[in-house]
Amino acid sequence: MKNVAILVPENSVMQAIADPQYCFSAVNGFLTMMGHKPLFNVQLVGLTKEVSLNAGMYKVHTDKLLKDVKKTDLVFIPALFGNMQQAVASNKKAIPWIVEQYDKGAEVASLCLGAFLLASTGLLHQKKCSTHWGFLNEFREMYPDVDVQDGSIVTEENRIYSSGGANSYWNLLLHLVEKYTNREMAILISKYFAIDIERNSQGAFAMFKGQKNHSDKEVLEAQEFIENNIHERMTIDELAQKFAMGRRTFERRFKQATNNSVLEYIQRVKIEAAKRSFENSRKNINEVMFDVGYTDTKAFRTTFKKITGLTPVEYRNKYNKMAREK
Repeated sequence: MKNVAILVPENSVMQAIADPQYCFSAVNGFLTMMGHKPLFNVQLVGLTKEVSLNAGMYKVHTDKLLKDVKKTDLVFIPALFGNMQQAVASNKKAIPWIVEQYDKGAEVASLCLGAFLLASTGLLHQKKCSTHWGFLNEFREMYPDVDVQDGSIVTEENRIYSSGGANSYWNLLLHLVEKYTNREMAILISKYFAIDIERNSQGAFAMFKGQKNHSDKEVLEAQEFIENNIHERMTIDELAQKFAMGRRTFERRFKQATNNSVLEYIQRVKIEAAKRSFENSRKNINEVMFDVGYTDTKAFRTTFKKITGLTPVEYRNKYNKMAREK
């Protein structure tokens, strides 16, 4: 029997507490139907017997207090909600327990923005981590020693798991179901909950927002120039010259300020503009490609798929109703 402890933090998302409980309870149900014994002992655990969520709109009753859980096999840290610094601070008393369970051999899994609480434990120091694509910049600012993975759905390193944004955590749940049972059970659960078991990137859902919460005036001007001239082909040397810097200095300052290289930033701004065009216009692939400054179809397709996980045609067909109705 595997003991699964689902932490019930303050300022957390109720669904991210209910879903892992539902998932592993469903596995137990299917095992029983197949003539096997249930595998998981699933419990909600917390600092108090009752935890209020969403400003008191919901109340969750825990099965056990943290002080009474001496050892478990798997700890889930659900997604947090609201201001991340405040959410982490309100749950700081749970941090020693999480660390203690990990030190005793437990695996620890954060769901979506639960990564912020997980990172506050220090367990992610110099390790890889996934979280919601919309909070990457804030996460990097709060935890610069963590190797946060841009676009990843599931990350695993040294008994620590993390997932991408929102419903992406279902892919982590399926990953853990497969690990603890088998591939057949993971497929069964994916079908039962109608989850795409093979999804491995948040790229198609992400909206690029350039990191501008910095004080480097020249880099900010360079960012604005790139964003206002997406139709132009531009080189790093030309940008460095325009803003009166040597190339190496320009690249160093840009990376330090934005967490993107200059080339990455140019590509992501252009591809973001292409995505919006595919979503809202009837333009064909070549028209959109030219609009964002690409003339090489192969280069555009390769860059688009690298960033979004989909080809331009796949993306347009997925998000543009007009394209689907042709």
